[in-house]
Amino acid sequence: MANFLQRTELAMKKLLQILIVILALLPTSPHAQATIKVFKNCTELNKVYPGGIAMPGAVNRGGATKKEPKYNKALYNANKKSDRDRDGIACEK
Repeated sequence: MANFLQRTELAMKKLLQILIVILALLPTSPHAQATIKVFKNCTELNKVYPGGIAMPGAVNRGGATKKEPKYNKALYNANKKSDRDRDGIACEK
């Protein structure tokens, strides 16, 4: 009986260690991920992202640009109102 109790105690300790590791890997709060900023206009957006923001894989329709946009789907979707030519790149320069 003592051997069984020792094995059970050891198993419980290992299970507790695994649980602690799993909990340490989880985000601490629902706001742990970066918040997506909605910019008022292209002037404000270009202060932070000089080349604009784009959907991954987007190609500029308006010709050559001087700066590379930031490719981020969530950021683009939050600011797609600023994509006047609807090419998947908002406020490109």
